[in-house]
Amino acid sequence: MATVNQQDVAAEWLARGFSCDLWVDPPGQVWEDYRHATDELVMPVAGRLELEFDGRCLRPAVGEEVLIPAGVLHTVRNIGGTTAQWLYGYRRTQTG
Repeated sequence: MATVNQQDVAAEWLARGFSCDLWVDPPGQVWEDYRHATDELVMPVAGRLELEFDGRCLRPAVGEEVLIPAGVLHTVRNIGGTTAQWLYGYRRTQTG
């Protein structure tokens, strides 16, 4: 099973203009029908996630990055029987 180094991912995402934070969900947690004004990256760290958007249903492996475009309605589910941990980040807006 792949392991994910959060500091390495955070540095790489920052270089691409994204934040990086860790989220932890209990088994069965569903975040349904969310939409953000900016692009979002998601990467599972532990457990099993399902992401649904743009008519697709994805089950990314640990360490696999998924880009959810700005404005797209999406749902994230913990489909495993254990706690799921995942990194998420939003594209930072330019100011000045």
